[in-house]
Amino acid sequence: MALLEPAEKPLGFWMCSSLIVGNVIGIGIFMLPASLAPYGLNAFLGWGIVVFGCIFIAYIFAHLARTLPAEDGPYGYTRRAFGNGAAFFVMWCYWVSVWVTNATIAVGVVGYLTAVAPVLGKSPLAAPAVAIALIWFFVLVNMSGAKASGRVQLVFTGLKLLPMAAVFVLGGFVLLTDPGAFVANVPGTPLSFEGTAAAGTVALFAMLGVECATLTVSKVENAERTIPRATMFATLVTAAICIGVSAIPMLLIPQAELAQSNAPFADLFNRFLAADAGKWLALFVIVSGLGALNGWTLISGEITTSFANNQVFPAVFKRCNARGAPVLALVLSGVLASVMVGMNYNRSLAQGYTFLIVLVTAASLPLYLICAAGLIKLLRRGVVPGPGGKTGLMVFSCVAVMVFSVWAFYGIGQESFLWALALGACSLPVFYGMRLTRT
Repeated sequence: MALLEPAEKPLGFWMCSSLIVGNVIGIGIFMLPASLAPYGLNAFLGWGIVVFGCIFIAYIFAHLARTLPAEDGPYGYTRRAFGNGAAFFVMWCYWVSVWVTNATIAVGVVGYLTAVAPVLGKSPLAAPAVAIALIWFFVLVNMSGAKASGRVQLVFTGLKLLPMAAVFVLGGFVLLTDPGAFVANVPGTPLSFEGTAAAGTVALFAMLGVECATLTVSKVENAERTIPRATMFATLVTAAICIGVSAIPMLLIPQAELAQSNAPFADLFNRFLAADAGKWLALFVIVSGLGALNGWTLISGEITTSFANNQVFPAVFKRCNARGAPVLALVLSGVLASVMVGMNYNRSLAQGYTFLIVLVTAASLPLYLICAAGLIKLLRRGVVPGPGGKTGLMVFSCVAVMVFSVWAFYGIGQESFLWALALGACSLPVFYGMRLTRT
């Protein structure tokens, strides 16, 4: 990614915190209740484990940012511990997770569009066609340059938190006027280790991105202090919002009905307010999803360009147009995201969305697992100190993240795990092929 000059450090604590909250909260939280519904009460236990896991993840990334402020985020941390090959593999998996995220967001937005325009749900081809069209619309927006993309993002971001506030207000209103509604539809699915792990993997998607402030380390003022504080603060705030917002529809809508919902929050408002109230909420959710799709499209292009700058992708992908946009990098990400949408067109929107979010989670886990293992290695080599000069707590945190990552891998399921394994394996011929071209 293009770096600013050292003197240009525009991001402070609140900007970094907003970056994390904004990247984590996209369309995922608005589709999550439908994806978690089949697991019943396992979802709440899974959420609890995910929150603790993400706090440990935030803690180790905060420590890495504090002790290695000159490194290029996770790529630099992993390269310092395990070399270029491991660093490329980790960032390749992260890159995969980004363009699959674009497909996931597009599918989620279309799910809420069906609440506004039900005709989209009547044709098996209409929904995937609209999702692919949205992907390419934002590819074109980003081809206009980062400035144009930033203006679009600014408009969408201002409206992002309004639908979540509306859900909290509705939940409070129902609690005051009809408290029995919260126990009338308690899910009947029994608790199990497998169910909790599977639900936790789905819930983890809503928390992915707690590490994103470390990706902008060169742009952060007083990075070794700002990033750790912002990372921990934003992680706790985001966790509280995500758990509260997802719990309300899971307790107020019958489990079987919620599991089939393409727009769970719109259905929630239709159920407890006027018949068409959900359409207004759906409009705000769509705006939030479109803003997230715009932002992640920008990131996918930048990561692709970064690979080209580091000579692990062909140099053609770092070429920019007159507006400074990496056109071919954006096109590649758009093609890959479109393929993922097209391959899931035969599933229902809810099923396709669930598959994609689990795949995104699987592709993101190597970043957490390998960075945690790398920090242990750096601590043992004395490259980084432990907090307060003590390494015990940090080693414990790293082990906790590694165990959490393995637990999440367990919950992924065979299909998504094999997909993630295959996509990750594709990094090997690319890496070694590019090495041969340089010799």
